[in-house]
Amino acid sequence: MVLIADSQAVRANNRRKTGNGWHTTFIGKNRNTLQEGEIPPRSGTLYPMAFLVEKDPGAVVRPHFHEADQFQVVVQGGGRFGVHEVNTVAVHYTDAWSAYGPIVAGSEGISWFTLRNSWDRGAQYMPGARAALRAARTHHQHRERTSEPMPASTPAELARLGGTECIAGLDCSPDGLATSRLRLPAGACALGPDPATGGGQFWIVLAGEATCEGSELMPVLSCMFVPPADPAPRFVAGPEGAELLGMQFPRLAHAAH
Repeated sequence: MVLIADSQAVRANNRRKTGNGWHTTFIGKNRNTLQEGEIPPRSGTLYPMAFLVEKDPGAVVRPHFHEADQFQVVVQGGGRFGVHEVNTVAVHYTDAWSAYGPIVAGSEGISWFTLRNSWDRGAQYMPGARAALRAARTHHQHRERTSEPMPASTPAELARLGGTECIAGLDCSPDGLATSRLRLPAGACALGPDPATGGGQFWIVLAGEATCEGSELMPVLSCMFVPPADPAPRFVAGPEGAELLGMQFPRLAHAAH
């Protein structure tokens, strides 16, 4: 079943202040939102997680890794992810147990979505976690990919569309890793790629409004998760058109050797 988070409703209810910015949970739970006594999902099983991080100018997140595959999507501002300069809208991907960073916010701050398809118990910071990372190398590869930034379409650009456009992003890998963008004129309908080729898909509305599988119109920064067993998602653009960013995870089995 497709999971849908309307950005306006989520930000009104789930946005909370942190030490140097804001955190908004969209889909799933994380270690900070589990209730006392609640047992987390088993690592390596399908469990979608999506949250928005907003960092103040100059904020720094130390180098670290996670135990789950992860997309990060810069949706406002810019800065640096390790050696990679990132701006709106850039996509950063890391395999589980792949160290990266530091994340450094630029002069305007930086906001990004963190998207995972399985449970993660939190950042493992370097150099303290170096021994655990080395031990994991016998079972997990290191992979980090970063796309060039591509701003979201303006209303005028959506209005000029003569038909639906599909723009490839990160190349599709044999294990299913891929990203793409859909640009739809007003009222147009389009199908995403077949989820069975990967480990689940997240979609984010970058411009305009769109429905997914008959939902209400979703505004900018709304997000959806499509499980691998579902059919290809069906999107319909609102009266001003829509642009959506799709991110497909590798198949989960790659991390369970």
